[in-house]
Amino acid sequence: MAEQKFKTPIKTLAVIGLGYVGLPTAAIFASRGLNVVGIDTNAGVVEMINRGEIHIVEPDLGKIVQDAVSKGALRAATTPEAADAFIIAVPTPFTDDHKPDLGYLMAAAESLAPVLKAGDLIVVESTVPVGATEAVSVRLAALCPKLSFPHDTEAPDIHIAHSPERVLPGRVIAELAKNDRVIGGLTPECGKRTAALYAIAVEGECLLTTAATAELVKLSENAYRDVNIAFANELSVIADKLGIDAWEAIRLANHHPRVNILQPGPGVGGHCIAVDPWFIVDSAPDDSDLIQAARKVNDAKPHHLAGKIIKAAAEMASPVIACLGLAYKADIDDLRQSPAITVVQDLAQAGHRVLAVEPHIDALPPELDSLDGVTLATLDDALNGAEIIVLLVDHKAFKEVDRDRLAGKPIFDARGVWR
Repeated sequence: MAEQKFKTPIKTLAVIGLGYVGLPTAAIFASRGLNVVGIDTNAGVVEMINRGEIHIVEPDLGKIVQDAVSKGALRAATTPEAADAFIIAVPTPFTDDHKPDLGYLMAAAESLAPVLKAGDLIVVESTVPVGATEAVSVRLAALCPKLSFPHDTEAPDIHIAHSPERVLPGRVIAELAKNDRVIGGLTPECGKRTAALYAIAVEGECLLTTAATAELVKLSENAYRDVNIAFANELSVIADKLGIDAWEAIRLANHHPRVNILQPGPGVGGHCIAVDPWFIVDSAPDDSDLIQAARKVNDAKPHHLAGKIIKAAAEMASPVIACLGLAYKADIDDLRQSPAITVVQDLAQAGHRVLAVEPHIDALPPELDSLDGVTLATLDDALNGAEIIVLLVDHKAFKEVDRDRLAGKPIFDARGVWR
């Protein structure tokens, strides 16, 4: 039975979650000939996409979506519809005590129950702790007693796999197509069927493994990066205390043929590196000392930077502070877990007036909008009106600032681009 299902071609795809990963994924598959419906609970997002518009900043995405919508290959809806395959790409945040929050994932999986039929494929792209993909199978089995699922049989009615996204914001379109995919099926046949789906849109190699291994692979990739960033950030804190230019020290150290220290920054943000290591910690809290230490270092870095700025501001009479950038990385509008926001919060809570500059948004995020003294400003107004300048994000517009406009003002360059 499973052999026959695997040979059934996938013609329709539903992508659950139309955010920074889900929308580009839906658009790429639609551009490759599949009939794609994107599902999102935000009616405003659905309406925008159905007009051929996008709600996020990502190079080349707008044209692909517009073309796919105009050709009838892509549309959006607020509730799931029947399809041959489903990709779940919803957020997986953590709770206040750093426990994985699988609420969005399970809600997305449960929403599929009314439309599932024998032969369907479900792929979890959301980054999840080890065991979550099997938990999806178990939950759906309870909701769909007439269908069999892969946690319980080698020849299920429904195939389920985990294939974590591995894309860089700002390069999502290119990397979705070119990056290798790790595919972990709950059974070998689940993995093969998932590889057949991704072969439609992916030029990279599809690497088959188990679901649990695929889950740990994605978490390991981001924990590895977090640990390496933490070393650079900790080194920069030490250099500050010793009166040494951290960027120069790192540049010279990297002349060693076997050393490649990363560049320090204001901290770590985004929905991956700042979150995923905690999923490993939750699975093995007594055996993850290095991962936990790296999280501590990177979470402390924005507070260290804010403390330096507050100390400099104490020597001036009520200075206005310009904070350039709120996104977690350059040239995108993604503010999730951004250390820049933490810096602005610390400055505002210390009683300082802050002109926040973020060219990719139209309004302050709620966590800043509720604070007294924080105003969203243009770059010109901030440079003209502030006594202290803080560079938090290396957006292209900030790199191109005329250095003469910075003269005579204390500068805190957390990215090292104005050195």
